[in-house]
Amino acid sequence: MNQHDSATAPTGEPLLLDVAALRADTPGCEHVVHLNNAGCGLTPRSVLSTVVEHLELEARIGGYEAAAARAAAVADFYTQTAALINAGPGNIAFAGSATHAYSTALSAIPFQPGDVILTTRDDFVSNQLAFLSLGKRFGVRLVHAPDLPGGGVDVAAMAGLMRAHRPRLVAATHIPTNSGLVQPVAEIGRHCRELDLLYIVDACQSLGQLPVDVAEIGCDLLTATCRKFLRGPRGSGFLYVADRVLRAGYEPLFIDMHGARWTGPDSYRPADTAARFEDWEFPYATVLGCAEATRYALAVGVDAVAARTPALAARLREKLQDHPGVRVLDRGPQLGALVTFAVRGRQPQEFKAALDARGINSALSFREFAQFDFGDKGVDWCVRLSPHYYNTEGEVDLAAAAVAEILGGRR
Repeated sequence: MNQHDSATAPTGEPLLLDVAALRADTPGCEHVVHLNNAGCGLTPRSVLSTVVEHLELEARIGGYEAAAARAAAVADFYTQTAALINAGPGNIAFAGSATHAYSTALSAIPFQPGDVILTTRDDFVSNQLAFLSLGKRFGVRLVHAPDLPGGGVDVAAMAGLMRAHRPRLVAATHIPTNSGLVQPVAEIGRHCRELDLLYIVDACQSLGQLPVDVAEIGCDLLTATCRKFLRGPRGSGFLYVADRVLRAGYEPLFIDMHGARWTGPDSYRPADTAARFEDWEFPYATVLGCAEATRYALAVGVDAVAARTPALAARLREKLQDHPGVRVLDRGPQLGALVTFAVRGRQPQEFKAALDARGINSALSFREFAQFDFGDKGVDWCVRLSPHYYNTEGEVDLAAAAVAEILGGRR
C-alpha cells in the first residue's frame, strides 16, 4: 500500500488521503481487520482521549462542575455537527441514539386515525416497527412505495403516492442497514417540498461516509448516529430539525425541563431551538467525543472519504462475486460501503465465527431486519462487510480470500 492512496473526485481530480497516517491514528488497526464500520467505526486517538479526559475531569472535580468548565467545548458539538450537514447549531439536538432521535421526532407529530405514513421498502427495521406501532395505537396507515426492477425506490411512483394520499409524513432511509443501496433522498425531498409534505430522513449509515446536506436533501427532520462511519463513541446520535418545523411549534410528546420552561402552574414554553427535543441529562464525555469525531471527519475531508470508501466496497464486491458459493446482494444505481452477500451451505454464526478467528470483523443481517428486501432476494440471512477510508486494499483482498477459504472447507 502506498502511503498516499488516491480516490477520484467528481471533477476527475485526485483526492489524496494519507492512509498510513490515518491508520497510525487508529489504535484498533493494530489488532483487527475492521470491516464492521456500518456497526461501529474504530475511533481515532483524539476521540478516545477526549472522552477519557472528560471522565477523569468529572472524577476530579465533579460532574456538574466539569460540565460547566467545558461548556464552550460542549456547545461546539452543535457547531461542528451543523457544519457537517449544512445546518445551523440551533437546528441540532443531541440524542442517546439515532433510534431515540427518530422516536422523539415521531412523537412530535400529532397523528390522527387515517393519517398516512409513506415510506420505502428499504427503511431501517426500528423505523418500520415504530410505524407499525403508530398504526396499532393510533390507526395510522402505512404505505410503501415500490422499488425499481434494478433496486432502489421508484421515485416517480412514490411521488404519485404522495399526490394520491397526501401523507402526514414521508420517510426514507438514506442507506439501509441491510444493503449497500444508496436511496435518492434528494429526489424524494424535491417532491415533498413541491407538495409541502413533512419529510424525515434516516442518515445513520451515510453520515461520515457520504456528503449529507440537509438543504440539498430538503428534509424537515434527519437523524443519525455518531458511532458508525463518523467514528464517534457509542450511545450518541442527533436529530436535525428544520426552522419551519420549529416555527410550526412541533415539540416532543414528553418534554422536560431542558426542552421547556415551566412558566406557570398550568403553562410551559418550549425552547426556541431544537433543544426542545433534548433531555436535561447529558453524557457530557460522549458529547465531547462526538464533537471531536466530527472535527476529525471534516479535517480528513468528506469528499475524499466519499470517493475512497465506496471504492473499497466496490473492490470487495468484485472479488466476492467471482466465488461460486457467494451471491452478492447489493442492488441499485448507486451503492455505498455496505457489502452484503449470501453464502451457500453455511450457518450464520458458524460463518461469522470463522471470520472472527481470522481477525476479520463482520456483521450478520437477518430476514427480521429486512422483511421486504430479503423476501425479494430470497434469503434468510447474509454477511455484511463494511470498509471505511482507513481500511486498505490489502485488507479488502484478505477478507475476500478468507471467504473463499472458509467456503473451500478450511476453518
